[in-house]
Amino acid sequence: MGVDLRQVVAGILTLTMFVMLGNMIKRDHFDSITEKLPGDVQDVAKVAEEGLRTIAKLSKGPWLEDGEQLKPCWSKTNFDEIEESRGYVTFSLTNGPEYHVSQIADAVVVARVLRATLVVPDIRGSKPGDERKFEDVYDVNKFIRSLDGVVKVVKELPEEISFRNLAVVKVPNRVTEDHIIENIQPIFKAKGNIRLATYFPSVNMRKSTEKSNADLVACLAMFGTLELQPDVNEVVDSMVERLRTLSRKSDGRFIAVDLRVDLLDNKGCHEGNGRKSCYGAHEIAVFLRKIGYDKDTTIYLTQSRWDSSLSVLKDIFPKTYTKENITPADKKEKFLDSEDSEFEKVIDFYLCSQSDAFVPAISGLFYANVAGKRIASGKNQILVPADISGSSASATDFISPYVLKKNHMAHSCFC
Repeated sequence: MGVDLRQVVAGILTLTMFVMLGNMIKRDHFDSITEKLPGDVQDVAKVAEEGLRTIAKLSKGPWLEDGEQLKPCWSKTNFDEIEESRGYVTFSLTNGPEYHVSQIADAVVVARVLRATLVVPDIRGSKPGDERKFEDVYDVNKFIRSLDGVVKVVKELPEEISFRNLAVVKVPNRVTEDHIIENIQPIFKAKGNIRLATYFPSVNMRKSTEKSNADLVACLAMFGTLELQPDVNEVVDSMVERLRTLSRKSDGRFIAVDLRVDLLDNKGCHEGNGRKSCYGAHEIAVFLRKIGYDKDTTIYLTQSRWDSSLSVLKDIFPKTYTKENITPADKKEKFLDSEDSEFEKVIDFYLCSQSDAFVPAISGLFYANVAGKRIASGKNQILVPADISGSSASATDFISPYVLKKNHMAHSCFC
C-alpha cells in the first residue's frame, strides 16, 4: 500500500501541537534547536522528529514534502461592526517587506482600537527621498477590501489636514490593546489625528497563549492584507520558475538562503550569549553538504550582487545564483538597476517564502516573518544552520523550532 506523505505530515504536526515553549526569540539570535523540553513533552518532540526523519527517507534525499496549506482562524464575523470614524491614523512602511507585515499589523490594531480611519501608507527606503506609493509594490484595492468591516481605510489624508500637524506616536511591535488605551488613546483624543512609528524592542514572533480580539485583528492584517501588485508578482513568479527549470536533477526543487555579505561583515554578528547569530558562505556550504544536499542542488542567495566571498559556496554548489543571474532581462532596469533597493528586498522576501527549502544564514525579523508565511502555506522545510561536528547529519535535526515546536505567531492565526 502506498504512503500518503501529506497524511504523514499532518499526523506528525498534530502530535507536535502539544509542544509549546514560551522562550522569546531575542534579536539577532536563532532559537536553540537543542534545548530540552520539560517533562513528557520531550517524548512527544522525539516522536515528531522520528516521524520527520521517516518523511525524509520516503522523499528524495533531504527534501521534505510540503504540508497542507493552513486555514485562517480569524473571520470578519469575529469582529463587532466598526463605529463612526473619530480621526485618522497614518504611517509609512519602512526597511523592507519583513518589516512591512509587522508595521501593517500594528497600524490596523491601533486604528481598530481607536475607531480611527486608516490611511494607506507610503513606502520609504533607507535613504532620504526614497519614497514609493503603496500601489507601486502592493495591490492597494486588495488591501482596502481585506479590511472592509474591520477598519475604515482611505487612500489619502484629506487635504485640509496637514502632515505637519500630526502627532507622532511611537508604537512597540505587537502592540497590545492595553498599551493603546493607556499610551496612545489620550494623544489621539487630544490631537484628533496621529502618525505611527513602529519600533522593534526585540524580534518577538512568539505564539500567543490566549487569543484576544486584537490578536485576531493582527492575524488578519499580517496574513490577509498584503499581496504583490501584478507586475511585481509576475517578476517573482518568473524567477521562481527559472530556478525550478535550473533544478531538473532535483525535480524542480531549490533552496533559498538568506545570506547578505554586508550583514555578515557586522562586527557583532557572530557573538552573543554563546550562540552564533549568522553563518558565512563556507559554513553554509559545509552545513548543506553534511545534511545531504548534493552538488547539483540549486541555491538562491539574497545577496544583491555577486561577492568574491561567495565563491567558496559556488565551488561546492555550482548552481548558486543571485538576482543578477535569474531576473528577466527586460525587468532588470526597473527591479535591479535603480538606486532604490526596495524591489530587491521584496523579491527576496517572497522568493524565500516560496522556495522548497529555506535556510536563514542570518537571524532576525526576515527569518521570523518568512517563517510565518511559509508555515501558513505548509512549506515547513525551514533549516536553521549549525556547526556539525561529524561527517553527516539528518536534515530533520535542524528543522526550525518555529515549525517543530509550533511556537510561531502564525500557529495562533491558522488552524
